[in-house]
Amino acid sequence: MKNAIVWFRKTLRIHDNPMLIWAESSQDFDSIIPIYILEENWSHEKTGKLGNNRLSFLFDSLLDLDNNLKNNFDTRLQIFSGDPCEVIESILNTKDSKVKSLLTDYCSEPGSINDIFQVTENLEKNDINVKVFPAVNTILDIEKIIKNKNFKLPKSTNDMEKIFNDNHIIGPYGNLIDGDLPTPKKICSDSLFVKSIKKQKHISNFYIPIEEIRERNYQLKLEVGFENSYFLGGETEALKRLEKKISERPDFVNSFRKPKTYSTNEDNNPMEPTTTGLSPYISNGCLSVRLVWNECASIQNSGHTKPPESLHGQLMFREMFYLLSRSVENWDSDIGNINCKPVKWGDYDEEKIRAWELGKTGFPYIDAMMRQLEATGWMHHLGRHAVSCFLTRGQLWQNWKYGRDIFERKLIDSDWAVNNGNWLWLAGVAPFSMPYYRVYNPCPDKKSSLNVETEKATFIRYWIPELSLFPSKYIFEPNLAPLEIQKSSNCIIGEDYPFPIVDRKNTRKENLIKFKSNIKQ
Repeated sequence: MKNAIVWFRKTLRIHDNPMLIWAESSQDFDSIIPIYILEENWSHEKTGKLGNNRLSFLFDSLLDLDNNLKNNFDTRLQIFSGDPCEVIESILNTKDSKVKSLLTDYCSEPGSINDIFQVTENLEKNDINVKVFPAVNTILDIEKIIKNKNFKLPKSTNDMEKIFNDNHIIGPYGNLIDGDLPTPKKICSDSLFVKSIKKQKHISNFYIPIEEIRERNYQLKLEVGFENSYFLGGETEALKRLEKKISERPDFVNSFRKPKTYSTNEDNNPMEPTTTGLSPYISNGCLSVRLVWNECASIQNSGHTKPPESLHGQLMFREMFYLLSRSVENWDSDIGNINCKPVKWGDYDEEKIRAWELGKTGFPYIDAMMRQLEATGWMHHLGRHAVSCFLTRGQLWQNWKYGRDIFERKLIDSDWAVNNGNWLWLAGVAPFSMPYYRVYNPCPDKKSSLNVETEKATFIRYWIPELSLFPSKYIFEPNLAPLEIQKSSNCIIGEDYPFPIVDRKNTRKENLIKFKSNIKQ
């Protein structure tokens, strides 16, 4: 049989998967070999760049993809770890491989682009066709758009709406003209060749049995705590959440205004976000962003909210960051980046960074958000606004890249283009940033734009159990509570919970002066 390698990278699903649709109809090969190549070194030592929650979400997704491939097409996902060129070459060197094509999805990260360039160069020497499918994890064909002679760097959803209109992306009813694809009906896999791959000695250094993924995932969940594994990875879970949070809630979709959602999650469940909670599934490719767009469009009425606050507006922001990440040189740096004002941040302060990361700053709202991130790998967007502002221009005057790296390691919805874009925005250094002098108060009240539930303060009590008995009046700034209240609440500030690591009012004032001075220079 003639074989094609289907290299899953950021498309861990079988719905709206152009690689599988192409494979179903292609006359160039008869069988597919589905593979995934882990970036992480396959080691039980904690030396990888992914935190436990993020890695567990990925393992969930791989296990679910393997199960869906088995149930729908009677084939299995083959998982490897190592350099992609070496892994793929080892498959080609298997006896009677008869590989004629490699199909994979476009990824915009510099490392991923370099990987596919090298793989393509190697395979073309062996007369093997490589097909990279664009617009699989985005709505737009990113490379096509940025190469357009009329392309200008977008700064807002207004700019994005113009790009969508100019490129005829949206139909008359708000749906995407190039809609999401159905699940293929019939795909074959050469089981004999797959078995042959597993037996090859030269592949043993790369190959990871699915049973090892399952066992490693179980150990990760033990470490994290099963009660904190709220977002289970995978396409199956993604489609359930899409139905529960969007398809069955037309009123929610039509009235959705993201800045008005509560950052402290649902009242009766500190784990459940007041937004859709779909971002981890989209960023990992378990859920098609095109399907999400079309599902929203199908239930919108004439009075639905508009970008930037609507759900479509949020997806446009995502597309904007993808375009910028590919058209702005040094997108992930504060040097040589035209989208980053040259601000001279303070020297790396390990004590401050550590307190921020561990949720021990003495500011309960900030600490609760960071503890939620550590425990679950997720945080509401307004919480991200607050902790990012606090770390940079608000209180600690630390370089945004330090926070970016921590988010990159821990967030289950981490995305290179989006993560860098958000940090540039919230540090106040990007052209699309809010004015630098708009600093979030880390001790919010009920009128705060952070949309915090303050009457019961359930979210704070859940994530900071030291303060669980504190009266709501003082819980957001407990150092101001009289000593007798601290004693009656079984929490002495400075002993059971830290004093604030900075004077929030003084640091805000000082940092505004420093930021303004940097801009003038």
